[in-house]
Amino acid sequence: MSTTTNRRRWLGVAGATLGSLWLSACNKLTNDPTFAGVLTKAEGLTQRAQRLVTDRKALAKEFTAADISRDFKPNGSIDPTDYDYVALRDNKFGDYSLTVDGLVEHPLELTLADLRAQPSRTQITRHDCVEGWSSIGKWKGARLGPLLDRAKLKPNARYIVFHCADTLEQTLDGTGQYYESIDLIDAYHPQTILAYEMNDATLTVPHGAPLRLRVERQLGYKQAKYIMRIEAVEKLDDLGRGKGGFWPDRGYEWYAGI
Repeated sequence: MSTTTNRRRWLGVAGATLGSLWLSACNKLTNDPTFAGVLTKAEGLTQRAQRLVTDRKALAKEFTAADISRDFKPNGSIDPTDYDYVALRDNKFGDYSLTVDGLVEHPLELTLADLRAQPSRTQITRHDCVEGWSSIGKWKGARLGPLLDRAKLKPNARYIVFHCADTLEQTLDGTGQYYESIDLIDAYHPQTILAYEMNDATLTVPHGAPLRLRVERQLGYKQAKYIMRIEAVEKLDDLGRGKGGFWPDRGYEWYAGI
């Protein structure tokens, strides 16, 4: 049995055993400091194990059209109420533009038409949620790597941050806005795309319209939806609560490889 299969089986068993802790992981805030501490300590071990047993440049398994799930469950935010997003949605995203900035030589402002004109990729892959369920979907989107090349990363850029339109919670420290980040290995992986289509149709609001990340070698909470801005940074310390993502800030692993 492959290492990937063993890992997914372990995730299923862990999900059943720790049901009360993991059941609402993608939707609700985990407040248990003991649990968060355990996750934080385990993260380094998980990353080291991943590097030993997997090739991070390898492709995630792709499927056929016959394998596409009839019901691909939307998760996390499914209908953001943030004022700016609602205005874009009500105008059918005609005014949408994606900002690419930070540590780049050539900042970009891209409309959906611009994104559709970028080098693209179509792939049928499995989405694995930390809650324990999986679904297979077909995605089409702009490849992130060529887009970053167009913006021309500066030498000190180390991470790519996705700033999103949805606020999952109101907090005094201003970290309720969803964001996620990946390193340059995942950013330049050929299956890492900014998806604007799902199952041969324009991406819907529950699944992240107008643009969502697909980073196929990681768990579902890394697949940021409602992307408004992509920022190249040298470190993650100054973002949110300093862990590199909305859920990592709340105790989940930053690197969620499968």
